[in-house]
Amino acid sequence: MAKTKILIVFGTRPEAIKMAPVVKEFQKYPDEFETKVCVTAQHREMLDQVLEFFEIEPGFDLDLMKPNQNLYSLTSSLIENFSKVVESYKPDYVYVHGDTTTTFATSLCAFYSGAKVCHVEAGLRTWNKKAPFPEEINRQLTGRVADIHFAPTQQAKENLLKENIDENSVFVTGNTVIDALHLCLDKLENYTTDELESVKKLVYPDKKLILVTGHRRENFGEGFIQICEALKEIAQHENVQVIYPVHLNPNVQKPVYEILGGIDNVSLIEPLSYEVFVWLMNQSYLIITDSGGIQEEAPSLGKPVLLMREVSERPEAIESGTILVGSKKEVILNETLSLLKDPDRYQKLSSIKNPFGDGKAVTRIIETQKALED
Repeated sequence: MAKTKILIVFGTRPEAIKMAPVVKEFQKYPDEFETKVCVTAQHREMLDQVLEFFEIEPGFDLDLMKPNQNLYSLTSSLIENFSKVVESYKPDYVYVHGDTTTTFATSLCAFYSGAKVCHVEAGLRTWNKKAPFPEEINRQLTGRVADIHFAPTQQAKENLLKENIDENSVFVTGNTVIDALHLCLDKLENYTTDELESVKKLVYPDKKLILVTGHRRENFGEGFIQICEALKEIAQHENVQVIYPVHLNPNVQKPVYEILGGIDNVSLIEPLSYEVFVWLMNQSYLIITDSGGIQEEAPSLGKPVLLMREVSERPEAIESGTILVGSKKEVILNETLSLLKDPDRYQKLSSIKNPFGDGKAVTRIIETQKALED
């Protein structure tokens, strides 16, 4: 009997992190599945770090990252180049993840080729096509193309059912980011690199560490100025330390370094590899971010999150205790100071059960795939 041909596609670091456990799980069944990985390299250096850490060797590498690439050229390049992969490999199933431009463009190609599309982390919605942009439209369009929908939560499943997706094609699995987090924490027990050791030296054990990340385009301009002004005031508190791995985008770098450069208690550092960032999250007191993935990871580590976005496509996080602060200086400042000064509130927010899963999402995905073969 011929093996089922699986092609797993991703292009950015967050996708790679969340798909790494899926790749590793499929590779446990070589007699049943011929599994290959295609990376588009929508991100390059940050993607390669994740591949190296999880020991994943792509079968196809499109290497599409270009400086200042816009959505028009990226989308057209993805379709043109990925079409050659599906035509040559002829997969039975193409696994895509989430809501990137890679996700939408490659799922469309897979549909054209006749392969079945399996969408991991399906069903996230704001129903506002401009927030987040372009991710909301990417995931909605992928949802129309997909044959199998792996929803991380019951809410995500309900979102798909509202769009008349066949309930028999939707499977609630939990989010694979929790599986990746568990894999990473296990590896970190006997792991060291120069990067990890240098970051360890930055952390002051007698201060409360506030970890910051920010990269979303809706915060470019005035938003990042307000965010940085808030962090500048937060850092004036003696018992606080801010560590901010600064995204490489010039729209982020310029305001961050102009406003926060040279300030006591603020360490501005280069973006970190995934595993070192996980270690740093685990050391933090709280996290201020605009990241979707961190909303999902932080509860498993017992870390409160202030989310610098106006809306979240992860309402489960907000219902559980993630605090929406947008990019307004006063809101960020007040919520941070509240968590620094109110131990009862901090304890409540750091003790929530993670609504995004138990670390067994990939087991459920493989079980579903096997059932499709029967």
